[in-house]
Amino acid sequence: MSTPSADIGVIGLAVMGRNLALNLADHGFRVAAYNRTTSVTDEFVAAHGDTRGGLLGCRSLETLVRRLKPPRKIAVLVRSGPPVDAVVRGLLEAGLEPEDIVVDCGNSLFTDTIRREREYAGRLRFFGSGVSGGEVGARFGPSLMPGGAPEAWEHLRPLWEAIAAKVDPRTGEPLEDYAPGRPVTGGEPCTAYIGPDGAGHFVKMVHNGIEYIDMQLIAEAHHLLGAVGGLGLEEQSRVFADWNRGDLRSYLVEITADILRQRDPVNPRRFLLDVVLDAAEQKGTGRWTAQQALELGVPANAIAEAVFARSLSALKDERVTASRALRGPKRAPRPARGRLVAQVRQALYCAKICAYAQGFQLMRAAQAEHGWQIDFGRLAAIWRAGCIIRARFLQRITEAYRRDPALVNLALDPFFRKALHAGQDAWRHVVGLAARHGIPAPALSSTLSYYDGYRAARLPASLLQAQRDYFGAHTYERLDAPRGTAFHLDWPDPERPQHRA
Repeated sequence: MSTPSADIGVIGLAVMGRNLALNLADHGFRVAAYNRTTSVTDEFVAAHGDTRGGLLGCRSLETLVRRLKPPRKIAVLVRSGPPVDAVVRGLLEAGLEPEDIVVDCGNSLFTDTIRREREYAGRLRFFGSGVSGGEVGARFGPSLMPGGAPEAWEHLRPLWEAIAAKVDPRTGEPLEDYAPGRPVTGGEPCTAYIGPDGAGHFVKMVHNGIEYIDMQLIAEAHHLLGAVGGLGLEEQSRVFADWNRGDLRSYLVEITADILRQRDPVNPRRFLLDVVLDAAEQKGTGRWTAQQALELGVPANAIAEAVFARSLSALKDERVTASRALRGPKRAPRPARGRLVAQVRQALYCAKICAYAQGFQLMRAAQAEHGWQIDFGRLAAIWRAGCIIRARFLQRITEAYRRDPALVNLALDPFFRKALHAGQDAWRHVVGLAARHGIPAPALSSTLSYYDGYRAARLPASLLQAQRDYFGAHTYERLDAPRGTAFHLDWPDPERPQHRA
């Protein structure tokens, strides 16, 4: 029998699994790699046999289990849902023991992670870890969001901190060196323990929900610059590149500048974006985020609008038919380009503040529901590099929660409050421009509605509650009575109010 020599196992050698395995090996960890299709394992090990830590190809789960040092640590990167359970059952049959740790690194629904931790308790330690950054992040430094038993985290921590993206601890700027075999050294790792059971996968889900709204806001800014301002794609590319040097600096703004100037490889005389079908797909994490907001009663309307915008875009044939039948507004005057660019930038920044505020409000509600204790400042810090929403903006969020760990809403932080006050006139003007020109801007509009609703001391919900009492005797509270005291009116005779304890 071979002596156990591998530090960690990786199951699933598609793009993310391969790259995470190579990242681990680059950092000196010996990796036992397994894929259900054995030829994939053989080809992978043959192509990358010169890594620093080394790769051990395993043709069976039994072999993988034998080659791992105890307590065994196994990262699973397979499709979420039943495939995860199938892998875990296979590992148990292969000889996994109660102290061994199985880490689900996929985009699993957090409730599945909670269920699995309970179901497999006593037979192995199930752990969930969000992984963000796409294939480049997995290869050279992702943002990692681990959730599970604290004692399991202590075994994983040296590996996760080694392979995670790094930032300069003074500035929060990413430290990058995208070269195989040359890992980034020093800096602050973009990983931290999130909390027990499904906490890691929950914050990864919210990360993806924020990603949806961030992308939608950028898409709307692009649409307005082109349809209202008349800026061509190359000119827009320069605008986004300029924005990426300021407070909007982010990975998504950076790649938008690249995408806008990309020529079509089929016909280089035109731009690629002009021939990309305008029907966005989705894998479900944004929808899960919106569903959780509804379940927990959190007003994450902008995140939901980003999901609905993708759903609407998918109705391509219907939209083409409707474009011939439904009339829009009369052509409005085109604003000055320079002024429009400045206003859209301010609107984008203000909307981004409110979008992130909704995501953090949702996580705040979830921790109360599930008994987690999430360090929101630390969470924002681990999103500063490696993940898809990495941005200079996240350093500001990190600082906001360092100033006030109990901050209930990002909009109330002094820095963000000042930014909202300074930019709201431009934001309102841009939303109005979109309406006057017939340009859909659901994310910019819904974030503005959220801002106005959140800052309103009184809302027309008083009428809603009165309506509910009228047709369903659901009762109402009064401003001049203690909270929690219910009243009901006998509506056919409004002179006789009745009190209900």
